[in-house]
Amino acid sequence: MKIRSKNKVRNNDAGDSSKRKPVKHETHSIVPQRKIKKLVIGTRGSQLALWQAHFIKNQLERYFPTLEVSLKTIKTTGDTIQNRSLVGLGKGIFTKEIENALLTGDIDLAVHSLKDLPTELPEGLCITAIPTREDPRDVLVTDTGSPLEDLPEGAKIGTTSPRRKAQLLYIRPDLQVVDVRGNIDTRLRKLYETDLDGIILAAAGIKRLLEPEIITQFFDPEQMVPAVGQGALGIEVREGDDRVEHLLLPLNDAAATAEITAERAVLESLGGGCQVPIGAYAKHVEGELSLIGAVCHPDGTRRIVARATGTPDIAQHLGDIVAEKLRNNGATELLKEQESYK
Repeated sequence: MKIRSKNKVRNNDAGDSSKRKPVKHETHSIVPQRKIKKLVIGTRGSQLALWQAHFIKNQLERYFPTLEVSLKTIKTTGDTIQNRSLVGLGKGIFTKEIENALLTGDIDLAVHSLKDLPTELPEGLCITAIPTREDPRDVLVTDTGSPLEDLPEGAKIGTTSPRRKAQLLYIRPDLQVVDVRGNIDTRLRKLYETDLDGIILAAAGIKRLLEPEIITQFFDPEQMVPAVGQGALGIEVREGDDRVEHLLLPLNDAAATAEITAERAVLESLGGGCQVPIGAYAKHVEGELSLIGAVCHPDGTRRIVARATGTPDIAQHLGDIVAEKLRNNGATELLKEQESYK
């Protein structure tokens, strides 16, 4: 995932985003089918995780019709904890058990939501493919259909994400932000059956499982910087397993890989995980990669933002630059404040 280059980097603000073309599958037609007959995909058991695993399964079967692909559902630590916040439980709570199964050979590859995958992978494992990314934005769903600016003072919003909570309070300090855990259906049910005025979710999950019409408002990534890797899938394999890696080549999206490389470099450099108020978002703009990173005080009283722009082949370097800018502006101190909120 690390990209090094001596190309120059511009540390300026990004322009308007432009849509990129999806990966052209025919460019991978030269990839031969290796002599492997079966593959086992490891996945969490949530509805969204299973959708994602089935998506990868279907893609593999599309490229390799004689390949037999099956799923193995694995319960993670994060899945077993439903009655408390996940803050303070450490990294990898949604991935560790799956990675253990990969290391022991019980599965051949793992499909993760990249926002759940720590930047430091266990020795012997690597991310070998990142498919085309879904919408990375955060969204608001309200019971009345009112956008954030029209909600009454003191409105109650549900989210368990410290990043979302901090940025939400930065926008609207009057809001009550409460923990709401569970899958998408569970959170929506709590919205409609309790006194919640709204909930914050990832656009990608709604678009994959439900109708996007339920979304009240999309947050601009400049206003609420998404989680690192949000909307993207990461396919993890054993290092050196050339047979499996070769089969996954057609699934990789070079544009998404550059974006994720830059975002994960920010997180890795700052030493954070998915349970700290750090956001990073990279996008392709007129042939270049534009990256924004944000670190917030947990209560939303302060927000530090940094940007960098350069060519996609220096994605790792862009992430390092943004992380350094954030540190120079006080990000380390803000992240230490998170400790008192655990």
